[in-house]
Amino acid sequence: MKKISLLLALLICLGSISMAQAKKELQKVTISTPTVQCETCKKKIEDFLAKEDGVETVVVDYKRKQTKVSFHSSQTNIENIKTAIANVGYDADDVAANEESYKKLPKCCKKPVDGGGMKKN
Repeated sequence: MKKISLLLALLICLGSISMAQAKKELQKVTISTPTVQCETCKKKIEDFLAKEDGVETVVVDYKRKQTKVSFHSSQTNIENIKTAIANVGYDADDVAANEESYKKLPKCCKKPVDGGGMKKN
């Protein structure tokens, strides 16, 4: 009986430690995405990042020009996430948008200096 109790206590401890490590590896970051313009931009980034290994959640706020990402640090890192955003065609903090991807964006998603952006009502 003592062995069973001891074994049960050991399993509970190990389970608690592994859960704590899983929570520790989940990181949340806010990335400045100054070139997002509209709902289309939001959808493009969210859909693309949802397919990336290790990314748990993505929320793009195009009004605040921020992207919040939760990710598993054992599978990816912030630099990979910024590069992924740039590969979609958008600036991400200090990583510039991939030029070829940017050219393929719809007009509403391009920078105002390039004739893009949403019309003001």
